[in-house]
Amino acid sequence: MDVSLGMWALTVAALCVLIGIDFAIGRKPHEVSIKEAGIWSAVWVALAVAFGLGLLAFEGGQPAGEFFAGFITEKSLSVDNLFVFVLIMAKFAVPSHYQARVLMIGVLMALVMRAGFIAAGAAIISTFSWVFYIFGAFLIWTAWKLVQDARNEGHHDDYEENKLLKAVERRFGVADRYHGTNLFVRENGKRVMTPMMVVMLAIGSTDVLFALDSIPAIYGLTEDPYIVFTANAFALMGLRQLYFLIGGLLSRLVHLSYGLSIILGFIGVKLVLHALHESGVHVPEISVPFSLAFIVLVLAITTTTSLMVSKKQAERT
Repeated sequence: MDVSLGMWALTVAALCVLIGIDFAIGRKPHEVSIKEAGIWSAVWVALAVAFGLGLLAFEGGQPAGEFFAGFITEKSLSVDNLFVFVLIMAKFAVPSHYQARVLMIGVLMALVMRAGFIAAGAAIISTFSWVFYIFGAFLIWTAWKLVQDARNEGHHDDYEENKLLKAVERRFGVADRYHGTNLFVRENGKRVMTPMMVVMLAIGSTDVLFALDSIPAIYGLTEDPYIVFTANAFALMGLRQLYFLIGGLLSRLVHLSYGLSIILGFIGVKLVLHALHESGVHVPEISVPFSLAFIVLVLAITTTTSLMVSKKQAERT
């Protein structure tokens, strides 16, 4: 796609307006009901579908197919990320009426930082075509690691703060309790972070770590930075509502990691084939329609089998 600077500016402005509306609605700390989460989850998905249909109408089937494949993949990876978000909320004992605010700021931080990843990825790909070999190998390795984590029930491990977060805590200090929605307070004449600030940083930095596999994954489906950015934006902006909507169902999605490993492995192979093709080797390339159909099929199968297994386990108990 040949996206003008004006279109980029218009898209970013529209996303900022949507984020502003989301902020205005969730400005007052409150417990998010299933009804509220369901309505807003549907709104975000509808906006993503509308955007994809707009691409179909104005740019054709190829960009629209790439967007939907990227959006579904990023959304699926985001669901897997929610397991860790649950652990973070428990680790920092975040009061239920503050969780929406934590997720809102954390996801916004992740969106801004991911924009940097996307720009860097686009620059690297445009300069070095061989980077597809690295992306492909990394995704295949990530797929294998997901399977190992699933076998070891990795989602049930305790959350451990990363080194960056620990360094920030040492530098600024942390208050011993929450002070409403304040991010900094003064204690004994010193300005320190509140637990609210720490947990927001934990959510944002953790999501950036997840971007290390999601960004190469979506670049395996499209090389267009505009589609990569918008697919990530729509997938992330509905993450807060999705957390409250399916929080209770996460433990039942026992096969999700296996499904995601298949998808990441598939995209990794697709990237390697593309890299070989770019190198002049005559190998078949995987089309966007086939990729989209494959991703949807894998997610449908793993979700169905997850719920069936969970139901049988519940009946036994």
